[in-house]
Parts: sequence; structure tokens; C-alpha cells
Amino acid sequence: MNIILMGPPGAGKGTQAGMLARRFSIPHVSTGDMFRKAIKQGTEMGLKAKAFMDAGQLVTDEVTIGIVAERLGADDCAEGFLLDGFPRTILQAEALGGIMANLGRKLDAVVNIDVPNEALFGRMTGRRICRQCGATYHIAFNPPAQAGECDRCQGELYQRSDDTEATVSNRLQVYARQTEPLVTYYREQGLLKTIDGSQELNRVFADICQGLES
Repeated sequence: MNIILMGPPGAGKGTQAGMLARRFSIPHVSTGDMFRKAIKQGTEMGLKAKAFMDAGQLVTDEVTIGIVAERLGADDCAEGFLLDGFPRTILQAEALGGIMANLGRKLDAVVNIDVPNEALFGRMTGRRICRQCGATYHIAFNPPAQAGECDRCQGELYQRSDDTEATVSNRLQVYARQTEPLVTYYREQGLLKTIDGSQELNRVFADICQGLES
């Protein structure tokens, strides 16, 4: 089964991806994993990506698409994959279609985890991290016993810079502008399965599995 997993920042894609990969016995292929593996293996596209990253520049679409093509052509993806973090734009989606055609395969489904912006905002801005041990808390869903103090080591809890209100707002705007058009793109191809991501974690997982198995 060849699946794309979509959803805005804070939708819980990482958690669901791990569960789905185990459920369907397919590799979870994330953008970050692809870049790290290509660079570590010293592939042609990996070396090109490293040059951009070392220079502090964004990796171009051409190189990103090349790395995706290399990764999806690997032996462990022969029986299927769960693609997370790609495509992010219509251009990348069209390129992915070409990659799949070259491999003689097709996408089976595009899962879109849909969560209202208000809920996403609360999820991300409420996150707190321990400076000493790295434990994660949430001021609403998983608060520490003592405000601002880690339960494990009594270290100071802090808010990451990418979890501030201004940063979260910008991330959601970027997602809406660049990635939400893919919802329409894949809906028109009959591949889209939209899941209510505001539910409890296991309910979301059950709904995704039901959608894929149907």
C-alpha cells in the first residue's frame, strides 16, 4: 500500500505515522529521514542537498524530488510506503506522480488529518519542555505537578521558539497557503480520505485504518 499522510503542524502526523507503519508493515518515509539517509549514504542527490544545507540555504525542489525518487526506489519500499512531509506543493505532487509512473506503481490513498486551527493553536502553544531532561508537558493536556517545574528532575520548563503564538500562527498560514491546495488536487483524483484529527488519538487511528481498508 502506497500512502501519503497529510495534515497541518500539530495534527499528530508523527504519532499516527508510526502506528500506521507498524499496522500495515510498510516503512514510514519522512522528509527528514530521506535527507539524512541520502547524505549519510553519499548519494548524488544527498551530496547536492548537503551543499545547500551547509551554505544555510533551502534545498531546491529539484534536489528534494531527486531524493524522494531515490528513497522510494529502495528495496524496503517495494511493498509500499507511508510518505510524510512530501509533497508540500502542487509542483511536488505532480513530480511524485512522475516518480510513481517511472516505478510502475500508483498511490493508493492520501490521508488528510484535519484539525481546526483553534485546536492546533492550543496544542502547540501549550507545549513545554524540560531544559535538563527533555521531558515534554502540555499546560492543558499533560501539566506538571508544579507549574514550570519538571516532575522527573525538577528542571525548568520552557517554551520552544517555534511554539510561540507568533511562530505557530505563521506556520499555520504557510501550511494553508502552500499545502492545503493539495487537498483539492488529491480529492479530484479520488484519492483523498479526510479524517477528523480533533478526536482522541486511538479514535483517529481507527478511523484512518477503516478508511484505508475500505
